Amino acid sequence: MAVRKFKPVTPGQRHKVIGTFEEITASVPEKSLVCGKHSTGGRNNTGKMTVRYRGGGHKRKFRFIDFKREKDGVPAVVKTIEYDPNRSARIALLFYADGEKRYIIAPNGLQVGTTVMSGADAAPEIGNCLPLANIPVGTVIHNIELRPGQGALLVRSAGNFAQLTSREGSYCVIKLPSGETRQILSACKATVGSVGNSDHALEQSGKAGRSRWLGRRPHNRGVVMNPHDHPMGGGEGRQSGGHPRSRKGLYAKGLKTRAPKKLSNKYIIERANKK
Repeated sequence: MAVRKFKPVTPGQRHKVIGTFEEITASVPEKSLVCGKHSTGGRNNTGKMTVRYRGGGHKRKFRFIDFKREKDGVPAVVKTIEYDPNRSARIALLFYADGEKRYIIAPNGLQVGTTVMSGADAAPEIGNCLPLANIPVGTVIHNIELRPGQGALLVRSAGNFAQLTSREGSYCVIKLPSGETRQILSACKATVGSVGNSDHALEQSGKAGRSRWLGRRPHNRGVVMNPHDHPMGGGEGRQSGGHPRSRKGLYAKGLKTRAPKKLSNKYIIERANKK
């Protein structure tokens, strides 16, 4: 994995930094694992715009990703590493021994031809998915479940990883990428290794048009609006005093939005270190 910089032949290429795509081995997805993806443009079922600054963008196909990894004890061979327009990470196509095909998030270091396995009997090696109870303390993991059998919810984007730090009874203590430390049931599954495409954080679009390709429309700041459009709008000249807040009047920086009596609070040992 690496990034590619361009000579400033055009204004758009002056600051453009993109990945090299050198790890990708196939350009066409597996037909049985894709379907058409409907673009909403930020509209709800009545056609009303509920999310601003969305629309346009390149047409995409949705790839079905196996986040549950419930085919325990069946070995699978990595056939291809592919690009997925719906996520920052790369995906890997697995051919199982019984003939089934599935996509998974491609971890860092996973190569074509590698055999991966899931289940309690799997070895704690890169790409293998097993319960937290069977993973050695100190192991780097990703694709972590919050409830057994629910499917992976945590640590799925490019370059991310968590660490299994200790065990306390029927729970494991996990250090998440945000810095938060929390308990997760030992019966929950996780995949060994970190998510691939870690150079995604170094990319720069270089021009506004690339945001349009991704379906992102121009974003207007609140301070340039009128008072009836935004709490931070209005004033003579470039007036931008007061506290930063959302369009609905809630403070935008520093306001705690987590419910104080949320049931999962008891599982959180240490909060994320926010500056």
